[in-house]
Amino acid sequence: MFKTFINIFRIPELRNKVLFTLFMLAIYRIGYHVPLPGVDQTRFASTSNTSTGGDSAGERIRSYVALFSGGDLNSSTIFGLGIMPYISASIIFQLLTTVVPALEKLQKEGETGRKKIQEWTRYATVPMCMIQAIIWLSYMRTGHYVQSTFASSFAFWFTGLIALTAGCIFLMWLGEQIDEYGLGNGISLIILAGIVARMPAAIGQLIYQSDLTVAGSGEGKIGPGKILFLMAAFVFIVAGSILITQAQRRIPIQQAKHTRGRRIYGGQRQYLPLRVNHGGVMPIIFAQSLMLFPTLLLGKATELLDPNNHSWYASTLHFLNSEMGYGQLLYVLLELVMIYFFAYFWTTVQFQPKEMANQLRDYGSFIPGLRPGKRTADYLEKVMMRITYVGAAFLCIIAIVPTAISTALGIPYAVSQFLGGTGLLIVVSVALDIVQRIEANLLMRNYGGFLSSPGGGRGKRIKGRQY
Repeated sequence: MFKTFINIFRIPELRNKVLFTLFMLAIYRIGYHVPLPGVDQTRFASTSNTSTGGDSAGERIRSYVALFSGGDLNSSTIFGLGIMPYISASIIFQLLTTVVPALEKLQKEGETGRKKIQEWTRYATVPMCMIQAIIWLSYMRTGHYVQSTFASSFAFWFTGLIALTAGCIFLMWLGEQIDEYGLGNGISLIILAGIVARMPAAIGQLIYQSDLTVAGSGEGKIGPGKILFLMAAFVFIVAGSILITQAQRRIPIQQAKHTRGRRIYGGQRQYLPLRVNHGGVMPIIFAQSLMLFPTLLLGKATELLDPNNHSWYASTLHFLNSEMGYGQLLYVLLELVMIYFFAYFWTTVQFQPKEMANQLRDYGSFIPGLRPGKRTADYLEKVMMRITYVGAAFLCIIAIVPTAISTALGIPYAVSQFLGGTGLLIVVSVALDIVQRIEANLLMRNYGGFLSSPGGGRGKRIKGRQY
């Protein structure tokens, strides 16, 4: 593997791509520490440090935004919103493409249509930036985090709105520069950098609360048994995440034979790969985001109740509020149901068996034993629904692992969140994509990949596993 890393820098083109990507990510991390004007940074930082328990709905909103966007609402910087508005606009256009015939037709036009949709996505990012920036600035103003001389002035709103919007647009530009001149998907790499940047703080918290004595039972301390369990769990969960991310169901495809002159072409047997986890991290994102609203609404409704009210609806609200708390049984069950629902929903939106069957027919290919057209589309849909059930079950396990470990073992959520959830899936998928891109460049120039044989041969490539 060390020889492979050396080979990366022997190829000028690949070396320039890697260095350019690292330079863009370094710019992102530098801008991450540029503060917003007019904000009392000391007060804001002290409040954020004392309220990072991860159990309240507000803290979970902050952690989710930091996870999905590459930004951080625990810091009042120009990159506080991260890339979240651009991601929201991209998801909206992906959904609209499946329901609006004009957008669907535009996407089928090829590269020209996709560039047009990408241009509209950029335009839609600006108003979404402004809306989220106004909400965030209002929170800082009502929380008395703004300096008194700027709290009620137009300058604070104007500069804050421009700074947060410009920060998000600049991150979007950085991601597109990485796409064009760097290595990998730029937006995904920015999110990955934001997730990995929080790992040293989690390790430091684990070291601070660790107790390596034989007893290791001090209040708030983590004993050696729990530390060994965390290390083993991290290895096994990462290995399982890689396995399920690469898992495929391969459908055999037979090409029809055709004659041109005196030669016969076709007749080859290939495979159509269907990913087991076709939805990726989107089902967890949708489920965990929507799970915030019942918690917030029940909490507000309970606060408005009269303490002396003992009616049936008051008792029901108190029961639901306690059971819908983070890590409670009802909360976990409802989250699992929503993950399954959004796994099938996202697969239905993204996977088009009828269009795939028509493409196979047009290219002269068919699935052995099935007639081209409707029979092939029905079979592909049936197979995808079955493997989506397995993929959704894996997403459910990944989603509840941090909560279960944090609740059962008393591990801080800042540490247990690296044992599962969306962050781990994002890190694994982006890391695998980077490795595959590097291997493709190395093998194209007759260099060994990361799984090359000790003798210097080309070895095996990292590819999907068949199920």
